Amino acid sequence: MAKQLFLEHAACLDKQAKRSDVLSPRMIRIMEDLSGDWRRLDERIQHVTDEIEVLAHGSESCRQLMTVPGIGPLIASAMVAAIGNGAAFAKGRDFAAWLGLVPKQMSTGDRTILGRITKRGNRYLHTLFMQGARVILLRPANWAKHSFGPWLTAAANRLHHNVLATALANKLARIAWTVLMRARSYEARVEPRTA
Repeated sequence: MAKQLFLEHAACLDKQAKRSDVLSPRMIRIMEDLSGDWRRLDERIQHVTDEIEVLAHGSESCRQLMTVPGIGPLIASAMVAAIGNGAAFAKGRDFAAWLGLVPKQMSTGDRTILGRITKRGNRYLHTLFMQGARVILLRPANWAKHSFGPWLTAAANRLHHNVLATALANKLARIAWTVLMRARSYEARVEPRTA
């Protein structure tokens, strides 16, 4: 989507740069230079993206992580780079807490109060997992295929979309940690439909 916006903006700059009836020659030259800069930046981004994909497909851990819905080469390689095999965490909840995908807890006596999402920890991975969750939320028809069906449908009916995305990102982080620790691919548990 960002790439499409970029291309539309570059095309708009090209059109504006060719209108000599509205713009001065100096402004036309400046806009042509800017348009060229944008194209070169897009080429660099594509080159780096291709390199990341090659690296991710070359790593067994990354390939296993990419079987999890919403996780692609960028998230998989960033996760492996950040936590290695995941042994630093005792369980998936610890990893999700490290990413800042859990609510802040305030406890008094026997009462626990959950606050806002902490957003502490690794901001880059936090953002990537949130984006992965938002991608899944865009396609409700695929929720059941990824074994998120009943849980995600019920949560979507009662939660604000930002809270829902955070809850799904938390679930994805826990699943990803489990996949990494067990060193095997993700397998969706699709329950048979009852008529």
